[in-house]
Amino acid sequence: MLALRVVPKIYYFDKVKEFHDEFKIGENDLLVTNEWIYKPYVEPLGIKTNVIFQEKYGAGEPSDEMIDGIVKEAGKYSYKRIVALGGGTIVDICKILALDVPEKSVDLFTGAVAPKKIKELVVVPTTCGTGSEVTNVAIAELKTLHVKKGIAVEETYADMAVLIPETMDGLPYKFFITSSVDALIHAVESYLSPKATPFTESYSIQAIKLIMAGYKQIVEKGEEERFKHMKDFVLASNYAGIAFGNAGCAAVHALSYSIGGAFHVPHGEANYQFFTEVLKMYIRKNPNGKIVSLTNIIAEIIGVPATGDVYGELEKFLNKLIAKKPLREYGMVEAQIDEFTKSTVDNQQRLLANNYVFLEDGELREIFVNLF
Repeated sequence: MLALRVVPKIYYFDKVKEFHDEFKIGENDLLVTNEWIYKPYVEPLGIKTNVIFQEKYGAGEPSDEMIDGIVKEAGKYSYKRIVALGGGTIVDICKILALDVPEKSVDLFTGAVAPKKIKELVVVPTTCGTGSEVTNVAIAELKTLHVKKGIAVEETYADMAVLIPETMDGLPYKFFITSSVDALIHAVESYLSPKATPFTESYSIQAIKLIMAGYKQIVEKGEEERFKHMKDFVLASNYAGIAFGNAGCAAVHALSYSIGGAFHVPHGEANYQFFTEVLKMYIRKNPNGKIVSLTNIIAEIIGVPATGDVYGELEKFLNKLIAKKPLREYGMVEAQIDEFTKSTVDNQQRLLANNYVFLEDGELREIFVNLF
């Protein structure tokens, strides 16, 4: 059995300048980034390269329309290598941009066109959440089909992943929390996955401990404390990415795509709304399995008895960082409970296959009901 696979080569630098000194970004490259990242980190280096600012093609998370616009713009340049310097939106777009993209990128997500990689891809994440730099998962809102869908094939792996804590310095507090809580969920879901191995479990556990230790310091000392722990959060995000890239994510992500697609809720925030409710459902269905070890880890970190309502206490702890809201506050109406349940079952089997225990359709619906 294959126990662990990490496809991209992983590099670490403290500063963007150190990265450029080694990678020598130039005229044969296409840099896809945001202007607010480019100006403080790239412009001062005097790099002559081809640049596309993602925000000119749409705001928020990736969509097929955004991808199609950037593909068209990229066609104006001659380049061999793509450098994705940004958050999850830019990373996911560039995984598609590195392919031979058809006239409509939606055809890659639906399987109508087979993926063929034609460009080298270097991914430099500027958030500490998705871990996407080491996975082959690219998610987009397919506006023409009114659904969020992912592609995860060999061709969508980056060739190189580059970690640079300096790029997190300008990350607003809310986005830091929503991205890092996403990494925490990656670590937990991959730990409980039936595909987990002792190797992926090691990455998951270390990610959980690093993130939760940082959170404790932030809760005690305030928002600015995060900057003292940014290297830990960057590493934890990467570790969690390695873990879920091998063992997969599960019901939390599967359920969250409903409100993410319908109400444009940021990915990490959407995941958090379902996180502890899914864990409560798991422990109700199988309280004596592998979840016991996770419960013990969490209980020890937040300082509560392992025999108590650990996931209720975890929710209280995380609520000090990011508020959990009823789904109706995002605009969901009661009629959508059945609609979103069906959509999750119909479209997210790739993720649901990684559940700690099998969840019936009615149990998925119950989670929506409990959170409504």
